[in-house]
Amino acid sequence: MPCATRDAERPSYAELEVGIAERDVRIAELESQLATLQALVAELQARLGKNSRNSSKPPSSDGYAKPAKKNKRSMRKRSGRKPGGQDGHQGAHLERVEVPDGEVLHEPEACEGCGADLAGAERLEDGEESRQVFDLPEEIALRVIEHVAVSRCCKGCGQLSSGCFPPGLRAPVQYGPGIRALGVYLHVFQHIPYDRARQLIFDLTGAELSTGTLKAWVDQAAEGLCEFDEQLRELLTNAPVVNFDETGARIAGRLGWIHSASTETLTRYTAHEKRGVIAMDAAGVLPGFSGVAVHDGWKSYKSYTDAIHALCAGHHLRELLAAQETGQAWASGMSCLLLDTNALVDEAKAAGLTALTEQALAELHASYRAAIALGYSEHPGLAANADRKIKRTDAQNLLLRLDRQQDEALRFAHDLRAPFTNNLAEQDIRMVKLQQKISGCWRTNQGAERYLRVRSYISTARKQRQRPLGVLTQLAAGQAWKPAPAPG
Repeated sequence: MPCATRDAERPSYAELEVGIAERDVRIAELESQLATLQALVAELQARLGKNSRNSSKPPSSDGYAKPAKKNKRSMRKRSGRKPGGQDGHQGAHLERVEVPDGEVLHEPEACEGCGADLAGAERLEDGEESRQVFDLPEEIALRVIEHVAVSRCCKGCGQLSSGCFPPGLRAPVQYGPGIRALGVYLHVFQHIPYDRARQLIFDLTGAELSTGTLKAWVDQAAEGLCEFDEQLRELLTNAPVVNFDETGARIAGRLGWIHSASTETLTRYTAHEKRGVIAMDAAGVLPGFSGVAVHDGWKSYKSYTDAIHALCAGHHLRELLAAQETGQAWASGMSCLLLDTNALVDEAKAAGLTALTEQALAELHASYRAAIALGYSEHPGLAANADRKIKRTDAQNLLLRLDRQQDEALRFAHDLRAPFTNNLAEQDIRMVKLQQKISGCWRTNQGAERYLRVRSYISTARKQRQRPLGVLTQLAAGQAWKPAPAPG
């Protein structure tokens, strides 16, 4: 009887099979969840490991703890020169002037020999020593110039004729172009908020301005640059090589975008609520551009098929470094190849060559394809599924991009006009980000557009070795400075 009871309590084979099947299903579910969580942890670790060296994050995002340098290769090359001033360098120092603005005499208190009083003694200028001091005047004060429209009565017919005031002289009392240029310069170029700029001008000159006056000066400066902006757009459209970039900004309480087009001698900024083709069309440079367009690979640039595209190798090197940090050998090989090729290009430019040799290009292509093949071997199945829209790692996306856009990635080696990186545009647009950090957002779209137009004027003038205050004074006087075309 007890044996029969124990047999009745035992599960049957059918029940055991059902339990095993349920367990297998549960194990499969847990394995799937584990794989998902492992992928999520890997993604989060990769995200936490990103910094300005291995991604497109700005250096300011690194915080106070700068990332440790792990790679031995660097884009910076040793010059072989000793630190400090080089032989033959003229240096920069003060030069004496022939006629100083003033003179201070330091009389001897008494005769150094007998101690007698030297009052009325003969002065021997030939044996004197002098030293010049360059300094600000004790007081920086505004000059008041009165303009008079002179009236003359003709002796012949008795007609009364009056002189005309120059353009810009509209009010009985007003500020001149010099101080107006200073106000615009402080806000637009030095990124000083209106209220602090107002205080600075008062401390320097004693002029009591309002923030509304300063804003009006910036607005008037922008209005006087409509012709300049159109000329700048045309010069960039016809330039042989232009660097393009875009960055987000807070405009009118929402996310907007600042677009830049830069050369070594030209800079133009525009603002738009969009980042892509609509904004680039509105900027007006890329639609008619047929030169070399250097950019970071943002997909909207591909829409402009008349341009010759060149991808920024600096972006690739940072992403390759991130892939190296995960142990991918292909990324290390590709980094070395890009840096070695850049060194070869620099040597060719220094030698006055306009292109690399056919043998050098053939070796470059062979090494490039070998690095790509190694990458695919480290990511089995990636090539077969390249056209599928599936989630991939950053390293896999980079590998596919370098494979598909080889010509654009190596443009700097085929066309020596193309720079290795897009640093020129990034440096130009960084100043706009600095403005956001200091003064905050732009409250209106019109305010952003006016600011960027004046900033384009100042940046272009500085690139062409013009003094910002000088060209701003010209602008305030109604005669905007005109830029020269980009070389080449």
